[in-house]
Amino acid sequence: MLSNLDRYKKDLDALIAEGRQLENALNLECVPGEFKREVKKELGDMAEDFIKDIPSFKKKYQSWYSEAKMLIKQLLPERLSDFVRLYEKPKTRKDITYENYSIEDNLQGVTVTRQRNNEKVVGPDAAIPLFIQQQAILQSVKSRFESSLFDIRQLVQGDLFDSELDAARELGKNKFTRAAGALAGVVLERHLAQVCDNHRIKITKKGPGIGDLNDKLKDSSVVDIPQWRQIQHLADIRNLCDHNKKIEPTLEHVDDLIAGVMRVTKTLF
Repeated sequence: MLSNLDRYKKDLDALIAEGRQLENALNLECVPGEFKREVKKELGDMAEDFIKDIPSFKKKYQSWYSEAKMLIKQLLPERLSDFVRLYEKPKTRKDITYENYSIEDNLQGVTVTRQRNNEKVVGPDAAIPLFIQQQAILQSVKSRFESSLFDIRQLVQGDLFDSELDAARELGKNKFTRAAGALAGVVLERHLAQVCDNHRIKITKKGPGIGDLNDKLKDSSVVDIPQWRQIQHLADIRNLCDHNKKIEPTLEHVDDLIAGVMRVTKTLF
């Protein structure tokens, strides 16, 4: 089963590949003669089949743009405005020139000519360098992605932990206190294991529990004594929910555990 991180990578690779196809489509629509000559020169007898498989830029671009925009918003938000600007028509422009032409203009088939001699000022082919820039931004997401896997993994895992703690709260509200505590305990254990991995702390014990991971973090000075005690307190509540059949955990116990786990996942990395 693919992890969320793997899905991000798969979606990004698919969008980059689709972008290359759309660039071919844009060239075919805007400069067909030049494009076909280049393809023929490179592919020879296979050129005709290659060209037949090229999609329509006008039909496929909008869905590509929407998906790419969302991915950039999530993973490279500082480049989002640049990406959008290449697509949208400038709201303040008075005349359409090569400098302010947009991909949106291309999709609408906008061409500007001089009235005197019908000479073209700017037309759909002006969108080619704009789309190449959009692809470059998407490519930079891949570079950022590869160099920041830790940050993205933390983000994705944090979202997953939040969802699981929400589920634990619902279990607690419905008086399934042991199940709620057990689920919150799993989140804490997995987060501590990730923190150990982040700090390259070697765990030799097979199937380490919260106490084992907490001790390793203390011994490596990642957590101080007060933090270690707080986590140990959470471990005690988790054990009450999981193992102690003589004492029934209360909703207060579970609420304390969930709040503590939430605090640890947001402050300890």
